[in-house]
Amino acid sequence: MTSPVATIPTRATEQGPLADLAQETLALTRRLFLQLVRRPSTLIAGILQPLIWLLLFGALFSNAPEGLLPGGMGYGRFLGAGVIVFTAFSGALNAGLPLMFDREFGFLNRLLVAPLRSRRSIVFASVIYITSLSLLQSLAIIGTSALIGYGWPSAAGLALVMLTLLLLVFAFTALSLGLAFALPGHIELIAVIFVANLPLLFASTALAPLSFMPIWLSWLASLNPLTFAIEPIRAAYAGGPLDLGGVMLEAPYGAVSGYQCLSVLFLLAVGLFLLISPLLNRKLA
Repeated sequence: MTSPVATIPTRATEQGPLADLAQETLALTRRLFLQLVRRPSTLIAGILQPLIWLLLFGALFSNAPEGLLPGGMGYGRFLGAGVIVFTAFSGALNAGLPLMFDREFGFLNRLLVAPLRSRRSIVFASVIYITSLSLLQSLAIIGTSALIGYGWPSAAGLALVMLTLLLLVFAFTALSLGLAFALPGHIELIAVIFVANLPLLFASTALAPLSFMPIWLSWLASLNPLTFAIEPIRAAYAGGPLDLGGVMLEAPYGAVSGYQCLSVLFLLAVGLFLLISPLLNRKLA
């Protein structure tokens, strides 16, 4: 059987560096998707867990009094944005696990001694794979939300949802890949994921608006990156004209517009990729 490394082009090719990088990235991305096809439990679990959250929490608060939430929104629709964001966030936070397993089983060492045009293709493949997987899971949640009556965003709203999720996924994929190189093993990485997952979920506006929270928690939630992703997506489901310049979050420190939410996510993604770049340069050298 041909080794997966053998399918990666060598330095001796006559293609340009960008073409070689693209071919290497494609080969490594294809390997990750082949693993997913052979063991689809990751994808299935990544879709089923948020669906259970959506159905159970939506049912739990289905009889909440009208007008309880901002804009008179029903709890199911309010919760939908939080579940969509949490699905993408969880997928991105797990991005480092395949790389960590490659480290532990020795496949990463085989890649590092292979004549790759650029070892950055290892990172690019992980980013493409996790981004595709997270968006696929999020689209499944969006479709299910529509089927159970929680609505469907307009074309502009759907574009906003995809842009927001991309920024969030890029940011936390960078963090997870950095941890995959920095931590000693997958046990430590899984521990970090477990510790970070639920606190970030509950300290956000995924399950309740800021007005329901004590002041200390509202401050935490209004600084949480998940909140800056949830509110634009919630606005995309609100119906009517989409105004990114309007107020989307009434934080304790002031009003936050849609543009400001997206700017925070963009700066977070760029900042985390810049932060892990020295580590990647050192580990992939």
